[in-house]
Amino acid sequence: MTSHTTNAPGRHMTAEIAEQPVLFDNLVRRAAEIAAIAEQINRRKPRFVLLAARGSSDHAALYAKYLIEVLLQLPAGLVSASTTTLYGAQPDLTDVLLITVSQSGGSPDLVEVTESARRRGALTVAVTNTSDSPLNQVAELSVDVGAGKELAVAATKTYSTTLLALYLLVDAIRGGKAESALEIGSLAQSTLDGSEVAVAEAVQRYRFVERILATGRGYSYASAAEAALKLAETSYLAARAYSGADLLHGPVAAVDGETAVLAVTSAGKGGEAMREVLEVVRGRGADVCAVGSASADVAAALRIDVPVCAEELSPVLEILPLQRLALGLALARGGDPDSPRGLLKVTKTR
Repeated sequence: MTSHTTNAPGRHMTAEIAEQPVLFDNLVRRAAEIAAIAEQINRRKPRFVLLAARGSSDHAALYAKYLIEVLLQLPAGLVSASTTTLYGAQPDLTDVLLITVSQSGGSPDLVEVTESARRRGALTVAVTNTSDSPLNQVAELSVDVGAGKELAVAATKTYSTTLLALYLLVDAIRGGKAESALEIGSLAQSTLDGSEVAVAEAVQRYRFVERILATGRGYSYASAAEAALKLAETSYLAARAYSGADLLHGPVAAVDGETAVLAVTSAGKGGEAMREVLEVVRGRGADVCAVGSASADVAAALRIDVPVCAEELSPVLEILPLQRLALGLALARGGDPDSPRGLLKVTKTR
């Protein structure tokens, strides 16, 4: 995709995208370690799950919300950190599981939310890539996603390994043995190898576009949100993400022949639900690029195929070509996705 020359733009992001299949294999080999955390969670018998996160990690938390509600049949919600940090809310969190997702584990608001929730009775679990972070110090339990140091500002390997770690955790809570994830490393390598030509075509097709809309349903909604963020932060595009259902409730009115649409659609109920959405979008003249294992089954001008896996694991694979697309577009537009303007690797908010 691009040169590994010492000072080549995007060299870190390129290398970190390529690392992911090996990192997935390493993480699956640690499934027993994650299952031990799940066992402690099961002992507490949580009745509700809250998820706290920011940025890319917020999209991983959105993915976890679907996992928890569908696979565990537990209600789950995303925390608004400011209710604690700015407004001082102190709800009773007895029998609540709080999972805080942060690749750095260093954002003060997430640390404060976790510390406060633990005082108020919640079982707190940190999912991070930094085992000695402040977040790990205040959480009762922790899961290390094991991505290693990430040099590019745009999160790639830390995002995908967080998805896989969350899947392994939820799967273990429901009594699974990571069976569906055993081949995820080889499937990831097949995804990267098999999508390279189509991604390059998409880069050429969209290099001059100024407006991109990403959409997906079910588990894949998180992938659409993450794709939009990656495009915004690396290529400075006006990129927005909507669930396929929400798209038809109003935003579709803004879709026209000048709109590029990234449709994340993988085999399963979420992908099936996207068919009608994309028929409407195509009918409004939008240029649709379908990404995922069900890309051949929907109306699209361009397709980026992804191998079939269990639907609940599809975001781990479908995000890979979307990361490559963000990388390629940033380079084609003259940018360096390793260090986008105005961004730092760790963003500290309150």
